[in-house]
Amino acid sequence: MNTRTIVASLAFSLGAAAFANAQVVEKKGLSLVGARTAIAAAVSEARKRNTTGVIAVVDEGGNLMAVERIDGTFSAGANISIGKARTAALFKRPTKVFEDAIKNGRTAMVALPDSLFTPLQGGIPIEIDGTIVGAIGVSGASSAQEDEELAIIGAGAAKRESMSAAMDSRPSAGEITFLEAERVNDAFKKGEVLVNKGSYMIHASHRDANGMAEVHTDDTDIIYVLEGSATFVTGGSVVDPSTVAPGEIRGPSVRDGQSRTIARGDVIVVPNGVPHWFEQVSGPLNYYVVKVRRGAEGSGNND
Repeated sequence: MNTRTIVASLAFSLGAAAFANAQVVEKKGLSLVGARTAIAAAVSEARKRNTTGVIAVVDEGGNLMAVERIDGTFSAGANISIGKARTAALFKRPTKVFEDAIKNGRTAMVALPDSLFTPLQGGIPIEIDGTIVGAIGVSGASSAQEDEELAIIGAGAAKRESMSAAMDSRPSAGEITFLEAERVNDAFKKGEVLVNKGSYMIHASHRDANGMAEVHTDDTDIIYVLEGSATFVTGGSVVDPSTVAPGEIRGPSVRDGQSRTIARGDVIVVPNGVPHWFEQVSGPLNYYVVKVRRGAEGSGNND
């Protein structure tokens, strides 16, 4: 092969590679952690307001990623919240836009199939870096306006989590993570993920009332109580369990578990697969949760 042929071949290869790269678009997406963060923020705010609700999160195609129903919410709320989220994602608009349009006379919009269109206030797109990556829908709060307010809070939390995860995932050798006190204090007010490294996460958690019983099949929870006290139940079995997301099981309570009072300074390690439940919370409860993913240490066991 002569020099001219080699050069021509190399030029063709480089051109083909450039063309192939031009066809690949870096696509942003909503992670399961982001969906759970959105729901946690909305649930936390709903409890602060002493209201109910069902919160659902879908991806950009309207496919359900996670849903949670607060005790006391009417049963149809789940389907409605999913419909709101799907509508906001597929049409890339808050669902209030469509409710207002129908009120103003565009009644032909109601002819769209129910599977695609729920024109009720309470659906908000989740946007990251200018791209709609999914949506959150809320139904069953005290009013349609409050449905939307909770959805906006959840969408904002998912966006912040995604930005934090993007910063945490940047490759670096031995880089430390430093969070200023103001950022940490703000996170405790809302209940947010502070750090997400994939193999582990650090949550700034806040509770004003008891919660659902939980089982994390993949994550071990290491809990450190900063403020407040609670009756914490571990072990036993979850009553009426349901899977709300991959690796996440919820239920209204725990049966035959061990109860203990936890307070400031206490540390509790809950291995993956063990039910746990904040049965009763006394005053505001702030606590760190370090979630270690099963197998992160290379042993395949977090116990």
